[in-house]
Amino acid sequence: MSQEHSMSTHWRPSASIDALKARSRIITQLRSFFNQRKILEVDTPLMCAAGTTDVYLDSMVITSSKNSDDDIRYLQTSPEFCMKRLLTAGIGDCYQICKAFRRDEIGKYHNPEFTLLEWYRINCDHHQLMDEMDALLQYILKSQPAKRISYRDLFLEYLGIDPHKLSIKQLIKVDPDVCKALNPLTDTKDDYLMLLLSQHIEPTLGLDRPCFIYDYPASQAALSKIRDKKYAERFEVYIHGVELANGFHELQQANEQLRRFQEDNKKRKILNKPTVQIDYALINALEHGLPNCAGVALGVDRLIMIALEKEKLSDVLSFSADNC
Repeated sequence: MSQEHSMSTHWRPSASIDALKARSRIITQLRSFFNQRKILEVDTPLMCAAGTTDVYLDSMVITSSKNSDDDIRYLQTSPEFCMKRLLTAGIGDCYQICKAFRRDEIGKYHNPEFTLLEWYRINCDHHQLMDEMDALLQYILKSQPAKRISYRDLFLEYLGIDPHKLSIKQLIKVDPDVCKALNPLTDTKDDYLMLLLSQHIEPTLGLDRPCFIYDYPASQAALSKIRDKKYAERFEVYIHGVELANGFHELQQANEQLRRFQEDNKKRKILNKPTVQIDYALINALEHGLPNCAGVALGVDRLIMIALEKEKLSDVLSFSADNC
């Protein structure tokens, strides 16, 4: 062994031992929060035959065969699909703390492998789930009660525009320099809205207390219900300018969910992204009858980072992607 190799400190954890001990305490607190509410902890596979079709997420793909096109499996970007199958089977209110994986996501607030908390409440909508999310944040972070604002009112407050009414050309005029990063021939209105949100609004959200944004455009519904053909019944939570969680009043219609998955794959082709195997087991579960419910996924690493007042995700990870 060379002297240079023997003197290397690359073996050390990314986070301090004190931070890792605090991380363990916070995860214990999370479980205590759900146990007090008699919400069942469940465990689902991290490797499945189908993955997410979401255009903005990329699954990690693995194979157990020498032939890369044979027996493909996807590391899950969240446990959502399997948990919904459990809900359909009658498991009731449930939660899970698990690893999740997203390809090419690495940076200050991202790691390709991360810890996710996901939970579902039966006979609950997204507003009721916001109540519980707010209670969780107050329990863990000792935060003040959250601010709540609709997506429309957020854009009106910060940029003076109604995001539901403006065209791409009108959105470009809001900030031509920022919008140069996109192409109006291939990028969608939602791409422009997300860009303006990330550049002009997100950094100021949740600086003194958590901020919930709800009633997104129907075009950003993902796996949520749509109200009045205009509003997606979903929310996001921000603290200190960081997106922490994403919640939905869950879609129950199998045909509509299948249509959205198929549309996602069409968009992926246009963007030269690989299409993803649709989870027909989830579609079959929806056909059987997913109960009325709301669910939310929360980034545990980000929550711990905020709780410990750290600057980056690697400060609360035992070993970040560039250290293992």
